[in-house]
Amino acid sequence: MGSRGVADISQVYERNQEATAYCGNLDPRVDEETLWELFIQCGPVKNVHIPRDKVTGGHSGYGFVEFHSEEDCDYAIKIMNMVKLYTKPLRCNKSAQDKRTQEVGANLFIGNLDPEVDEKLLYDTFSAFGVLLYAKVMRDPESGESKGYGFVAYDAFEYSDAAMQAMNGQFLCNRPVHVSYAYKKDTKGERHGAAAERLIAANRPKDLKIRPPHTMFANVPTAPAPLASAGPPPGLTAPTSTSAASMAGPPPGLAPPGIPPQNFRPPVGMPAPPMAVPTLPPGMPPPPMPFFPPGMPPFAPPAQ
Repeated sequence: MGSRGVADISQVYERNQEATAYCGNLDPRVDEETLWELFIQCGPVKNVHIPRDKVTGGHSGYGFVEFHSEEDCDYAIKIMNMVKLYTKPLRCNKSAQDKRTQEVGANLFIGNLDPEVDEKLLYDTFSAFGVLLYAKVMRDPESGESKGYGFVAYDAFEYSDAAMQAMNGQFLCNRPVHVSYAYKKDTKGERHGAAAERLIAANRPKDLKIRPPHTMFANVPTAPAPLASAGPPPGLTAPTSTSAASMAGPPPGLAPPGIPPQNFRPPVGMPAPPMAVPTLPPGMPPPPMPFFPPGMPPFAPPAQ
């Protein structure tokens, strides 16, 4: 192989895969210096590697950018994914997940696209419904102009179903887009989304599933339970609502029902209100009348 091949292999094994971004769909004019200058804007870059053919020296359209930290790598993937470089949108994801990412058949056809819709807009619009594996706008190979349709592929059918239900007929750059499941390659009119594909996708190993990025930091803690009211001191019982209501007297300045308030004088010409007569339980005798000695008037004479 030579010293160059041995160096490339050792470099791959020493690379931190969790801090390395895979960059696909590279234009032939892109080199290591271009990728370095582009991704240094997202964080400190440790290494840039573009595998090349040993005879022609050309690359195969992909490369790797290693950062010093995983946080910088995640940030660069979010910022640079689908950014155009030499008119070709970059496809960025984690290097550790690139080979594990497999299509399950959740591929949608997006028709009636406006010429202003590019890969970045298509990706940003449809990534709101779940994890996108790619978003592609079909273009004329000579002029590079859009053909008016494209494709998006999701990681799970639940995302593609939600996107088709929500986006079909919606306006995107002043045109209503048509969203449906794409036709399979090398088949006669058979579309993706069949029951067999869904069954295979549901039985995938869990390590092949990618966690949705928009729910990665959405674990909102539940609201704490309301604090219980402090109880009475040890040895005492709290009064019940019935006993508290019975203990509470009438508001200040008011007398109980049927009893006139203290120092009440009716207006001139108005009869005094009748005194409340207490009712006795059945069978209970009335209380005895008060006893007055002989010669003593029952009530004191009015003051002269």
